[in-house]
Amino acid sequence: MATIGTPWKRLEKKTGYDAIVIGSGLGAMTFGAVMAKRGKKILLLEKHYVAGGFTHVFKRKEYEWDVGIHYVGDVHKDFTFMSIMFDYITDHQLKWQEMDEVYDRVVLGENVYDFKSGKENFIEMLYERFPGEEDAIDEYIKAVYAATGSNRKFFQERALPTILSKLVGGLLTKNYYKWSDRTTKDVLDSLTDNEELKAVLAGQYGDHGLPPGESSFAIQSVVNKHYWKGGAFPVGGCQRIAETIIPVIEKAGGAVAVRAGVDKVIVENGKAVGVLMEDGTRIEAPMIISGTGYLNSFGKLLDIDVRKAIGFNPEKGVPPSTSHICLYIGLKHNLRELGIGNTNYWVYPHNDHDRGVKEYLEDPSKPFPVTYISFPSLKDPEWEDRYPGKSTIEMITLAPYEWFKKWEDERWKHRGEDYEAYKEELSQRLLKELYKQFPQLEGKIDYYELSTPLSTKHFVHYDKGEIYGLDHTPARFRMPELRPKTPIKNYYLTGQDIVTVGIGGALMSGVLTAAHVTTNFWMIDRIVDTVLKDREKAKQPA
Repeated sequence: MATIGTPWKRLEKKTGYDAIVIGSGLGAMTFGAVMAKRGKKILLLEKHYVAGGFTHVFKRKEYEWDVGIHYVGDVHKDFTFMSIMFDYITDHQLKWQEMDEVYDRVVLGENVYDFKSGKENFIEMLYERFPGEEDAIDEYIKAVYAATGSNRKFFQERALPTILSKLVGGLLTKNYYKWSDRTTKDVLDSLTDNEELKAVLAGQYGDHGLPPGESSFAIQSVVNKHYWKGGAFPVGGCQRIAETIIPVIEKAGGAVAVRAGVDKVIVENGKAVGVLMEDGTRIEAPMIISGTGYLNSFGKLLDIDVRKAIGFNPEKGVPPSTSHICLYIGLKHNLRELGIGNTNYWVYPHNDHDRGVKEYLEDPSKPFPVTYISFPSLKDPEWEDRYPGKSTIEMITLAPYEWFKKWEDERWKHRGEDYEAYKEELSQRLLKELYKQFPQLEGKIDYYELSTPLSTKHFVHYDKGEIYGLDHTPARFRMPELRPKTPIKNYYLTGQDIVTVGIGGALMSGVLTAAHVTTNFWMIDRIVDTVLKDREKAKQPA
């Protein structure tokens, strides 16, 4: 595996950049690569010892696991935004492997529903399993198209200068708000009384973190449509995302530094002029971009007097999304030989998602409201070359930060016996769920390790261990602060918080921020033209 990023202490050039980006998640890397394509020298500063944000992997013993990219939609089809953007920011170097035809399996109690690649297959499954509900299903599909069809204008408004936003912003966002102001439950309830059907349609809510009664239909529609063409995984593993984007940044004279913690953004006379590193080094640049999330960008990186001057008050905003636990499992067996494919499982105790979450949060001994089971080693066609005879599994469920708060001041790997005992209890509960779905795996586990919200906080620096940024409630999409421009001159935001959760949101955020700082509001169209021309050129005989 290639080294991703240059240690800060070994970085030879520490000044003379056109922009400094705090963080190295996908939004930050996308911004860096897009700007690099315009000849700009961009410096990304990553506090972790590896770059890539939630796209990186980690190793234990003879195994490796991804930490955030479990599957991606649209990237394996030629003419989608995702496919085109990745070709652009990686110079066509990142390749994707399509998953099995059944990419998601939703389990509601004893009932199982297969989500097959292709919108027509999705609809056919729903027709077959819910006879008499055809009209409701058709109306749901129309609602998804209507909601997602308003996305582009909404996000275009986010990139506009203040004056233009005031002039035309209402026209660009009004159709979007018709959907984003409604909860998923509200939309589903308006279409059908069939509780099982509603639970199936919301069966991927774990991809954004909120049950139907709380989530905005804006995010539900995006997630659902995102996977209609199936799922895919990076060939060579998730670390290939950073490995293929960073060289584009470096080629233009930029750099990505790791172990490069930023203490604060330096603001003088209402203008961001640089950053102060944790080691005391001051670096200046014409613009500073934060990809560390909305709450960190204002609440941690700015001095208190600056926060007061701009009126930052996190209590008035949307709270952070819920946190999670993840069980990383290694086996010395080939999963396909055990009759297992790379289909993701979404396992629920029953068909009332909101009740399941409510009961679990009130009483942790209640059944997990959702258990996500993924088989990353089966998704990467090059896995066997790196780890012959080995397989991996990941299991995720909700777990509020408050359940782990009493250990938050303890050091990583030194949080004591009570903490380890609690982790073991949760691990065994998850393994019980695994064996219920896959009894052939019992007795075959070689290694397992549980990460908690404290692990997320330690490595990614989100205060509550959240992975989805701000909650995707209707209120989130009404927050005017979630845009590239901030009240501080030359200080900008990127990352999932200014768009939506997930790899598509992060990609879009990087483009939006680049479009804003360059006032190139047709940037996406030009990127599409460039990539399509490159593809045509590649087809020509040498």
